[in-house]
Amino acid sequence: MVRITEDLVRRRAEHNNCEIFSLEEISLHQQEIEKLEYLDKWCRDLKILYLQNNLIPKIENVGRLKKLEYLNIALNNIERIENLEGCEELKKLDLTANFIGELSSIEVLKYNIHLKELFLVGNPCTEFEGYRQFVVATLHQLKCLDSKEIERSERIRALQSYPEVKEKIREQEEAYLLKRAKEKEDAQRRMQERKDKKENQMESKLGIDSPDSLQDIENPQTEREQQTWEEVADEEDRRFWEEPTPYTPESRLETHRYIEEKRRAKDNIRESKKKEKPLRTLITTEGKALNVNEPKLHFSLEDDEENNQFILDLAVYRHLDTSLLDVDVQPSYIRVLVKGKPFQLVLPEEVKPDSSSAKRSQTTGHLVVSMPKAEEIILAKQKVSASIKTSDSNILQKSTRRSGQVEKLEVDPSKYSFPDVTKIIQEKERIGQGPIRLQPAKITETKKSYADIENDEDVPPLI
Repeated sequence: MVRITEDLVRRRAEHNNCEIFSLEEISLHQQEIEKLEYLDKWCRDLKILYLQNNLIPKIENVGRLKKLEYLNIALNNIERIENLEGCEELKKLDLTANFIGELSSIEVLKYNIHLKELFLVGNPCTEFEGYRQFVVATLHQLKCLDSKEIERSERIRALQSYPEVKEKIREQEEAYLLKRAKEKEDAQRRMQERKDKKENQMESKLGIDSPDSLQDIENPQTEREQQTWEEVADEEDRRFWEEPTPYTPESRLETHRYIEEKRRAKDNIRESKKKEKPLRTLITTEGKALNVNEPKLHFSLEDDEENNQFILDLAVYRHLDTSLLDVDVQPSYIRVLVKGKPFQLVLPEEVKPDSSSAKRSQTTGHLVVSMPKAEEIILAKQKVSASIKTSDSNILQKSTRRSGQVEKLEVDPSKYSFPDVTKIIQEKERIGQGPIRLQPAKITETKKSYADIENDEDVPPLI
């Protein structure tokens, strides 16, 4: 039997930040509720309450809702109006499509002086002769009945014929109550016959102890038993839906429980047939760890040589709660469970699990795990490597300088030039008194040497 629980009320109070003490409106329709309870203790400030399309047989535990203005309890199994005297602010009451046959029970609504609208369409009492006149004459505060406005002349006529109409209503109520008593007996007898018949069929076809319900048979062992069971279930299902049944609270409740029973039986069969997924292998029998990414997350593993550690960046969903993550760092691998799905990565070198740390990014939500390496760098080696790095950097700088100069294929005349043939003959150097007299002396000497040479026109010039 489905009951009203605090968890259900909080889930339906999302519009009020799941707070129920200050709740003013709540909708609990189509929840298969079979008993109305706790709302008058948890939600004292309720003004609007929707309870339509459930299996509630009785109006109860709402008398303390002093601020309740609208109560919708249509499509339930209610047979009489009661326990509404405490709802002082009640203005609208919807009892459509119930099983109210005691029309005289509406007299309790006299105390709800603010009641303006009442809906009784679809109830057995609406078929009584004089139904509307009786309700109009009984409830003077009503303004509208079954979506039809009550006029002043209609109320005057109803009051004039009230004694006669009241007597007729009582006679019809007595006849209806007798009919209801018979329907209850027939419903109990029908349920017992169906139960016995089902037990006999199961005993004759399967040769086993009779079950009380469909889900009592669990995991048939043979294919024959499974096939026989399905045939019995199909035959019973066809008979249940083809059998004519009066529309009563008992038949409505029986139909609901039968559907629920069939659903549970199918779920049991589905679970028995469903093969369990084999556990994913994370470590082989030889003790070798495997790389696994079942949650299918992007990741990156960085080797931080400066701090001598590995950094794993796992792209965890941004809005995933951290309580759903489980990090396990081992010397040779790291394992992260994301909502129960394993992510495992084998590390290139051994790390220190005790010195490792895990953090969540506040912007991206990524999981960042820092894992220091097990082998530490020796300081002496660090100095040698530093000098080597310095020399390498100098060589690199020189090479860059050389590479910066443009290499030419032509010969640079400033560095490589042909010899000057005019200066083949060596000049006689004379020592002068100073740099001022030296140059003229050279010029005069040269002129004298050229004067002794004869110019032969047949000989071509040297230049």
